Amino acid sequence: MKHSVSSRTRVALALAAAALTAVSLTACSSGDAGESDEPIQFFLSGDANQGGGYAHMAEKYEEETGVKVEIVDIANDDLATKLRNAAQANDLPAIARVGAVDPVWRNVTTDLSDITDGSEIRTDLSDKDDDGNVISLPSDITAVGMFINKTLFDQAGVAYPTSEDDIWTWDEYVAAVKQVQAATGTSYGMVMDKSSHRLKALLYEFGSDYFQADDSGEFSTNGQTKVALEYFNSLNDDSFMPRSVWLSDADPNALFKSGDVVSYLSGSWQIADFAVNIADFEWASVYMPQEEERATNFGNAASIVVFDGPQEEAAHDFIKWLYEPENYTELSETSSFIPAIDGLDITYASHADAFAIYNQDIAASPKIVGEIKAMELQYGAQGVTTDGDPVRDETVKYLNGEQDVDTTIANINALFTDQLGALE
Repeated sequence: MKHSVSSRTRVALALAAAALTAVSLTACSSGDAGESDEPIQFFLSGDANQGGGYAHMAEKYEEETGVKVEIVDIANDDLATKLRNAAQANDLPAIARVGAVDPVWRNVTTDLSDITDGSEIRTDLSDKDDDGNVISLPSDITAVGMFINKTLFDQAGVAYPTSEDDIWTWDEYVAAVKQVQAATGTSYGMVMDKSSHRLKALLYEFGSDYFQADDSGEFSTNGQTKVALEYFNSLNDDSFMPRSVWLSDADPNALFKSGDVVSYLSGSWQIADFAVNIADFEWASVYMPQEEERATNFGNAASIVVFDGPQEEAAHDFIKWLYEPENYTELSETSSFIPAIDGLDITYASHADAFAIYNQDIAASPKIVGEIKAMELQYGAQGVTTDGDPVRDETVKYLNGEQDVDTTIANINALFTDQLGALE
């Protein structure tokens, strides 16, 4: 059944289709990138920040096979644009680790099903084409989590959860943090990344079923979404939380590292950064607070794709080697990844307890978390996206007093309905 899609979405799809056609007509005539003495180019972002795991594995692969893989680490804000421009110029790399599969180059990715068949790779987090072929592999798992300044908690003599038996509610968490804040003279109790990915975790914990479309393409949510947003608004008071993070783009990471914030709602990727870059105080990962549900928000941190072209076979061989359990375990340990392959025994060099907490929060999360992620992957498969981030952007207006919570929810539903419609 085909559902109605807004005119703006039709235009966007038409432009994407035109770009796809242009790329597909030229993809196989790609210069001399396939010369045998040319390294396999691998575009990604943030490898250096996570221990240089991909660079390490590229070196190991060259030692074993004689084949060189060139890791090209590009600033995260520039990676998507660079790949789009490369697609238009018929100059795509052989491999990329991307935040999302882009409709501009989607149809020049290759089938990776032979790598996933019979494996324990989390293909529920993979993109698939219309024929069901796997066209991306999850690089690793990312999840939302809570960090605390352990030094401040210890100074204040305030306890925090250390097992699943004593996980705090949101009210208990806020009360404990305020107690630490008062006892230590710390400026703020909490910071939280300005992201709907982070906000989703809070929504799920309050029993929200997020925003979903019915068969007609009309988006709606349940009443707990309003409860969660009102609670979040109450925390953004320039005392417990600095309003500058969500309203003025202040850097929550830098604020937490300053030592003048008690807790930080962010994600698992911060573990590697904090292990290296926080020396002035002790920090710890703790269980997420819970309300109606115990939940985090998790998904693939990024996607690995191999592009059509002269280096396709060599690139495919490298990715197949990389996802062999022994090699992928080494990658996960080097980069401090939560693995996207089930059943691996990862020995982390530090903060193994933090990773254990993330894995427990993931396992305890309700089905809605995976269902929303699957829905988002399906939209991506159809090349349908939103303008900006409606949940984040409308929430910012609410926090800033520009609109009330009911208008905020109505606007989010309307934007999703207009820009996404129903899945076909």
